[in-house]
Amino acid sequence: MTGHVAIVGGGPGDPGLLTLRGFDLLKQADVVLVDRLAPRSLLDALRPDVEIVDVGKAPHRHRRSQREIEALMVDRARRGLRVVRLKGGDPYVFGRGGEEALACAAAGVPFEVVPGVTSAVAVPAMAGIPVTQRGVTQEVTIVSGHAHPDSAESTVDWDRLAAGSGTIVVLMGVTHLSAIAARLVRGGRRRSTPVAVVVDSGARVVVATLDTVGCAAEGIDPPAVVVVGDVVALRSMLVS
Repeated sequence: MTGHVAIVGGGPGDPGLLTLRGFDLLKQADVVLVDRLAPRSLLDALRPDVEIVDVGKAPHRHRRSQREIEALMVDRARRGLRVVRLKGGDPYVFGRGGEEALACAAAGVPFEVVPGVTSAVAVPAMAGIPVTQRGVTQEVTIVSGHAHPDSAESTVDWDRLAAGSGTIVVLMGVTHLSAIAARLVRGGRRRSTPVAVVVDSGARVVVATLDTVGCAAEGIDPPAVVVVGDVVALRSMLVS
């Protein structure tokens, strides 16, 4: 007997931003594998017999490896259980949802992917920053800042981004923020380009420039969303 896996995007943390489809699947679940940044308050409404497995990852501190998480999903589904893999943001935006979907496909386990509201757009919006704006920019690029911009591990084309004028949204970029800012300046972005570092879904926002953001954001711990571009200036008009 084979169960089912739902890879559900939980959105940027606010439980009200989980999709209706995601909420329905969560209520039906027998097993929930939950990420650190998922809307965990929703777990309180589940049946008492639901197995909840904390698989959250923090920087340099993972409870379970990615392969262990995938093995758990497949194992529980093969037992005939309904599995929800509850993630933060959207599963396919730096959420390893693709890896988990491939693991299910390889194991012959039925699965579906439920999109979530990605923090790359939602968190700037909560801070009063639209990532696109007519007359300002028609382009937004979402990149991972997990790897140092000068590292061989980074596949981001920083030269192309630096040469353009569109909005850049950096996820997982706090650790290498100073290096990213310097790399963009070196590639041609003007030093005065506005930058916002948004923490806790807008609870704290540091606004600076590429030239000053390294010092301005010193001491900020991840997670945070970094927005680079002229749209950041709109915040002063959209937030009272």
